[in-house]
Amino acid sequence: MTEKTKPHYHGHRKRLREKLVENSRGLADYELLELVLAQIFTRKDTKPLAKAVLARFGSLKDALTASPDQLQEVEGVGPGVAAHWVLLQELFARLGEAGARTREPLSDPAEVARAAMARIGSKGTEEFWAAFLDTKNRVIAWERVSRGTVNATPVFPREIMARALKLEASGIILAHNHPGGDPTPSMEDVRLTERIRETAEGLDIRVLDHLVVTDHDYYSFNETGRL
Repeated sequence: MTEKTKPHYHGHRKRLREKLVENSRGLADYELLELVLAQIFTRKDTKPLAKAVLARFGSLKDALTASPDQLQEVEGVGPGVAAHWVLLQELFARLGEAGARTREPLSDPAEVARAAMARIGSKGTEEFWAAFLDTKNRVIAWERVSRGTVNATPVFPREIMARALKLEASGIILAHNHPGGDPTPSMEDVRLTERIRETAEGLDIRVLDHLVVTDHDYYSFNETGRL
């Protein structure tokens, strides 16, 4: 294929990549999405699809955190794009979890809050996670306990304690998300926290915190004196 016969978007894509390297902040949101989609559609102009995705979700953040099902509502998006989005989301989540994944002692429970915000803050359904800690407050495991609906998730204190005992954990930090965007705990959240704390006390396991997170904020039971 000669330069004259190459599709028009080849030159445009080359210029976008050069601009990305020289001044990445100078790219518009849809241009960033163009380049992301170009990893999948190597022989297709991705500008129309990038603009369609942005129009559907309203912002770059909401577009990048969309679920595969939501994403595939956009005409032109298939399983390949959806899988690539899951990959991007997993990379972002693991970057956010980096502080909680180390074997260093936690100096601040906010590290777990940041991990929870990265992992589940943008989820459209509730998920309940727990960080299991050793006697030096080092994270042994950071795991999902349960997955629920848009406004609830079933959680059983005995199952959390059984996992803590299996891991020989001496402490736990609980976390779940509020898809509605408000991290204020519900009365059920408060009652559940108390049940878990009481169950843990009987097994000599510390409940250091319960965090309720959104994609940009969190509520700490410990910081507000409710633990």
